[in-house]
Amino acid sequence: MSAPSAQGPRVFLDERAVLGAKTLRPALFLDRDGVINVDHGYVHRAEDTQWLPGIFELVRRARAAGYLCIVVSNQAGLARGYYTDAQFRAYTAWMHAEFARHGAPLDATYYCPHHPEAGLGDLKQACDCRKPQPGMFLAARDALGVDLPVSIMVGNQATDMQAALAAAVGRCYWLDGERDRAAEWGGKVIVAAGLDDIMPAGEIAAQPG
Repeated sequence: MSAPSAQGPRVFLDERAVLGAKTLRPALFLDRDGVINVDHGYVHRAEDTQWLPGIFELVRRARAAGYLCIVVSNQAGLARGYYTDAQFRAYTAWMHAEFARHGAPLDATYYCPHHPEAGLGDLKQACDCRKPQPGMFLAARDALGVDLPVSIMVGNQATDMQAALAAAVGRCYWLDGERDRAAEWGGKVIVAAGLDDIMPAGEIAAQPG
């Protein structure tokens, strides 16, 4: 697990994560609030967590097809001082354990602790990791050996799509997204009604891996 840093994304590495892999692998990137759990606002406690239907099944399908499974999350609550890095990392450890318990282990959670306007102290900065910037994806690529052009992003905000596309992620799913805006990205962004619509078994099996 990396030590907190004032610059760049922070990361919680699962015990199963393999650093410096020589063979590139595709990844399933997941936003957190609104994709993994219901967005109740700055969720950082187990008792406030409500899983989105289908999230464990989606990760199990991805892992079965050889995908790394990586969370990429803006965490302005850290920048605003709503919770500490230690509290967030403890919550993230619990979340990883819950996914593993459901047979859907995660490899890492990358998170941005910055905010350009509301951040406190050195966390008030316009960084390269807060989505729509691609820094978290690029950090995962470099550390875990992610093959970005054959990877997939699932998010519920336009900034999720922008960050993934800026990192050259090959396919993006926008939960309840704007169809007209998605069309502007030339077919690289697919609007999905729910997690069950993402990567059907036949499709994911056909992905490189």
